[in-house]
Amino acid sequence: MTAVQFLLNGKPCSEDSAPPSMTVLDWLRTRARLTGTKEGCAEGDCGACTIVLGREVDGSLRFQAVNSCLMMLPQIDNRAVFTVEGLAAADGALHPVQQAMIDTDATQCGFCTPGFVMAMFAFHHGGEPAENATMHEALAGNLCRCTGYRSIVEACRRVAQGPADRFVAEAPALAETLSSVPPCTHYHCGTQTFLTPRSLDALFAAMEQHPKAILLAGGTDLGLRVSKDREALPAVIALHAVEELRHVTTSADAIEIGGAVTYSEILPHLDQWFPSFGALVRRIGSRQIRNLGTIAGNLATASPIGDSIPCLIALDASVRLTSRAGDRVLPVESFITGYRKTALAAGEIIAAVRVPFLAPGQKFSVYKLSKRFDQDISTVIAAFRLERDGGKVRALRAAYGGMAARAMRAVKLEAAVRGRPWEPAWLPDVETLLAGDFTPIGDHRGGASYRLRAAAGLLRRFQFETSSNVLVRVDAL
Repeated sequence: MTAVQFLLNGKPCSEDSAPPSMTVLDWLRTRARLTGTKEGCAEGDCGACTIVLGREVDGSLRFQAVNSCLMMLPQIDNRAVFTVEGLAAADGALHPVQQAMIDTDATQCGFCTPGFVMAMFAFHHGGEPAENATMHEALAGNLCRCTGYRSIVEACRRVAQGPADRFVAEAPALAETLSSVPPCTHYHCGTQTFLTPRSLDALFAAMEQHPKAILLAGGTDLGLRVSKDREALPAVIALHAVEELRHVTTSADAIEIGGAVTYSEILPHLDQWFPSFGALVRRIGSRQIRNLGTIAGNLATASPIGDSIPCLIALDASVRLTSRAGDRVLPVESFITGYRKTALAAGEIIAAVRVPFLAPGQKFSVYKLSKRFDQDISTVIAAFRLERDGGKVRALRAAYGGMAARAMRAVKLEAAVRGRPWEPAWLPDVETLLAGDFTPIGDHRGGASYRLRAAAGLLRRFQFETSSNVLVRVDAL
């Protein structure tokens, strides 16, 4: 099919004349004239543009909140799209989420309200408990400058695990409709092309046909080029439907994460095997971001402050690159070659990331410093994997982001601490040791001297936590 087909508030919808780089937000507001969804920041931070996507899973719909400002139109192909205008019943009766917002007086100027309503709508269908931490996480991707949030959280509490709404009954029929819609694998408008291959063979064929095409994983980084810079991208190849990239598999000693697996999909596995990594992922981005973004995409952008990269380096993870010629495997620290540069060759894609499990006795933690606790860019990020022999260091892998042009290990520090007692006595040397590994820059997030002191402080925190089994709750200070 050459048209994008989806359900819009329960009704079949088709689009074949809009540029593929048009954002879903712009399409909703200018083509569908559904202006309840708002643009606040155009970069996935404020949540005013939140909509909910329904994906067919086992004969029903799985509801997920997403940022419509970061999505290109073809990304909603074969999905059920819900906006704030579609929640009320045909007779005008408000949805329980909408009614809860009214009953708790949870809105003032109203600009952010539709985004909060949609985030809560997805939460309402998630079956999660009305626990403070869970509710705050569900709402962390939405900002309001009027209410102070107390009344919004109370509204969320009222709808958590609330009575089934009409969408529960309608979901199977909507899912059946979606299953009968052929996917749009090739969307073309004007001079722009958007391809959505569904297998590796189809992906490689698309890459050969369009060698300069941009590969799109979740679009939480690439989406800024269309939402803020208004670029008309000539050719885009989306990876989210490639079946061979959608797997999460575990072996006796490692977990392998497919290149198209989202943060939300991998999060339960990280919580199980690497809880500190899982906690970091919750800070990397809101649920809206995590429902789209991927670890492979974070790797491919190779940002020096890409939050997942120091974790992968500290854990000695590897990346499997695939092309028509076959596979090759590189350590993550070798895959990142410079500022936003990788070892990807022409015709290659990130097929999977392999993360070894911790060996008995190994400890792993990651720490992030940023101006805002949730969903903010890192000033410094540090990930450590420690192995002790008695009370001494057998091996330490210390990986930092925000300290150089790329995320990298502090190899001089690692060598210097090997064989030392794992106790505070040697910690005064840390800043001097780190200065031998890094010459950080200064910018509006932090000066060079601050970054060195912060990097040293994070190692001291790791030493304290691993020695005392007491976690330092910085977010609670």
